[in-house]
Order: sequence, then C-alpha cells, then structure tokens
Amino acid sequence: MCQILEAVIDAGATTLNIPDTVGYTMPDQFGKLIRSLRERIPNSDKAIFSVHCHNDLGLAVANSLAAVMNGARQVECTINGLGERAGNASLEEVVMAVRTRQDYFPCDTKIDATHIVSASKLVSGITGFPVQPNKAIVGANAFAHESGIHQDGVLKHRETYEIMRAEDVGWGANKLLLGKHSGRNAFRNRLMELGIELESEEMLNNIFMRFKELADKKHEIFDEDLHALVSDEVLVLQERYRLISLTIHCETGEVPYARIVISDDGNEMHAESQGSGPVDATFRAIEALLSSGVKLQLFSVNNITSGTDAQGEVTVRLQKSDRIVNGHGADTDIVVASAKAYLSALNKLHSKLERAHPQV
Repeated sequence: MCQILEAVIDAGATTLNIPDTVGYTMPDQFGKLIRSLRERIPNSDKAIFSVHCHNDLGLAVANSLAAVMNGARQVECTINGLGERAGNASLEEVVMAVRTRQDYFPCDTKIDATHIVSASKLVSGITGFPVQPNKAIVGANAFAHESGIHQDGVLKHRETYEIMRAEDVGWGANKLLLGKHSGRNAFRNRLMELGIELESEEMLNNIFMRFKELADKKHEIFDEDLHALVSDEVLVLQERYRLISLTIHCETGEVPYARIVISDDGNEMHAESQGSGPVDATFRAIEALLSSGVKLQLFSVNNITSGTDAQGEVTVRLQKSDRIVNGHGADTDIVVASAKAYLSALNKLHSKLERAHPQV
C-alpha cells in the first residue's frame, strides 16, 4: 500500500482516500494505519489523507476521529449518517466532536454548525428516512432532559449535562408560536424570523389561509408546522393534480374503502376503491385514475410535532420507467397527508415527462 500511494503521489495525486468500506476496523487500528502510512511514505507531505468509514459495527465516527488524530485532514461523511447498510460516518457527529473537544483535536472545520439541524431535516424530508429521537446532535431528544436530577443540574449549571449548546447546531426554542387569532403581520414576522422568504404577496396570503385552517384543527402551532405549510404551498403552485375531497370508510370487520375526487388541470375525476386499510384504499383509488405503470417504492410517515393533533408528514417514492421521484404531504389527517404525498409525486413525474417530451 505504501508503494502504491507513493507512486500515485508522484503521478500527481493530491488526495489519498483510505476506506474501511465494511466497517470492520477498530479505532486504534485505523488510527495506527493512517499514522503508519504518513510516516513510511517519503512524499506523504505532498498529499491530503482522507478517510471513508462505514458504520457496520457502529464505529464509523470513532474510526474517522482516530484518523484525524493521526493526520487525516479529510473525512468523507454524510448528513444523518446515511449510506449503504448501517450507513457512513455522521457529518454532524464528526464536526461537533472536533468543535467541542478543541482541547483534544489539533484542527477544526469551517462548517457553519448552526445549519446542521436544518440540513438534517431537509435530508430526512427528501429521503423519507426519519431521524431517530436519540440520535446524537440532530435527534429530537438530543438536548432533552427528563430525569429530575438532570433537570436540576441543567438549571443550576448547564455545562453539568450539556457539553454544547442546542442553538450552536441550529435547534430553536420550539415554543408555541401563533394561534387562530393571530394576524397576518405577526404571521409574516415569524416567517421572516425563521428565514423564510416568500416570492409574492399571493403566496403569503395562501399560506396564511392554510395556517388559519390548521389552527382550527390543532391547538399548538410550532415552527415545524410553518415549514410544512410553506413546503406544501410551493408544491401546490407547481401542481397539475390536486386533491378536492377524500371520503374514507373504515370499520372493524368491514373492508375499508376510499372515495376520492381529484382535479386534473381543473377537470374533476372521481374514483372509489377498497383496500387492506384506509391508505391502501386511497392509493388504489388514485392509481385507478392516474398512475398507470407507476411503482410505489417507499411510504413513510412521521409526526412533525408532538401530540395526537400533530401534523403527519408523509413521503411517497414512485418509480416510472427510469424516473424516480419523492412526493411529500402534510396534514393532521394521516390519510389525507398520504393522498397529498402521492399526488405530489405524480405531479413531479408529470413535470419531468413534459420537460422530456415538450408539446409542439
């Protein structure tokens, strides 16, 4: 390995990537390997050593950090640790380990850590893979304290149980924000505080109307709810297919069925179907109208906030021929959110078809 790496440096390579693609190595072994390569290769100072660690034994981050301590200066990693099998090294954990333990690591990154949580949520929404609540740094419970002695310790001296501040990685207060009696100006100001810029007054009006409708269904409105409303509105502006109404019948001992009305460029279409459950019946009804040749690859449901009145966020992944798209939908009714997500994905498929085969 030393001879090969020496030769590729002489040939002009400026970055050498040393992978553990099966996640088998122990941190001490991997650190020694990186140190040995740097010491034994005569021209090692002319290249940056990079590492790519998988998480099959849960050691991807530990191995990456051991490599950094022994001279590696590039870590290949992913948001939320996504990747093959058990995943790759988590970017958020590597960054904050180095940032928090500057007394230990002789280096740092230039990453703006305050965007870590928002990046995590974006990746989770796009991929449809939820972040486990106890995930380090970006999990919903990463900075939560339930134990009485922990709560007492945090109130007296935060550093007792919190080695970093939640706001340093992008967590907000997640407090009750607005209610059904809130005005348009307060609503606009909160969107601005969240860094949400709307393209037009019409978009603001549409989102505000949806906010009022949500406030009638849901007692507490959180920042996550507002993000979902904005995402839904962006999708609505690009839609061809739109949900008009959905009727579900689900009763113990009876076969569930769904009756749906969909607008196709303003033309209403009706369909009914049975299924093994309300979501299955709804999807079958949509498929009867619109989705010939479409294969469902992923169906994922996550709660946006806590409580039984929380909005459910659904991700649907569809494939047609060689095209794969994700659709998203949010609603306090999981079945309605599912229908929205399916139609969102169909709209994306239709949009891609139009771009590939424009009408003359």
